[in-house]
Amino acid sequence: MATLLVFLRSSLFAVAFYTSSVLHVLTALALTPLGGGPLRRIVLSWSATHRLLCRWILGQKVRVEGAVPQGQYFYVFKHESMFETIDLLQLVERPVIVAKQELLDIPGWGKLGQRFGMIGIRRATGAAALRHLQRQTKEALAGGRPICLFPEGTRVPHGERPPLKAGFAAMYQLLGLPVVPVAVDSGRVSPRQSFLKRPGTVTYRIGPVIPPGLPRAQAEALAHAAINALNPPLPGEEAGGDGHSTPA
Repeated sequence: MATLLVFLRSSLFAVAFYTSSVLHVLTALALTPLGGGPLRRIVLSWSATHRLLCRWILGQKVRVEGAVPQGQYFYVFKHESMFETIDLLQLVERPVIVAKQELLDIPGWGKLGQRFGMIGIRRATGAAALRHLQRQTKEALAGGRPICLFPEGTRVPHGERPPLKAGFAAMYQLLGLPVVPVAVDSGRVSPRQSFLKRPGTVTYRIGPVIPPGLPRAQAEALAHAAINALNPPLPGEEAGGDGHSTPA
């Protein structure tokens, strides 16, 4: 019975979310001639609708441990499910999000993503990808906007700790911004590659800010440890503190 209820709630969520997404995209396309202001409001509405649907259909609450500093920072997120790719817009103001280019190749949605400020990366293109990244991040820096990255490169199951992709170090050196690492455990309730989404609490834990200018290995080690703070402790490793929790 419990599995059937989870299936029914997941099905209702899928219908409601994708219907909402289509309506938001069509509205944004219709308002394109009015400039970027309406687009930003529509994107925020889409993200807020996603959080409401997660809360009231799936039974997924959100908890934030620690304060999210606002301003021009380099935010790096643990990546366990689609949840945080949409919900981070509820945490960070006007972010520029670095994502794989395939997302920006989606008809309609991709054009809107580019206009909002997403940066697409084709990892197979090597040096060309780096030059593209440099151009786009310079524009973001000039606009005073924060930049968000999923440094693991793809969604990983909860509990796994893959090394960070080289893109993190390249952007850390290029941007020269303080890094805000964010741990998230969304994979416990919304596992990747699973249609079923279970009720529970998705927790964000905001790690200590990492200053710019550190040696690459040190910056990577600090970021890697912080974004994995909500994973089960490794053998011989003590669990971290509870932190300060605030509802979101």
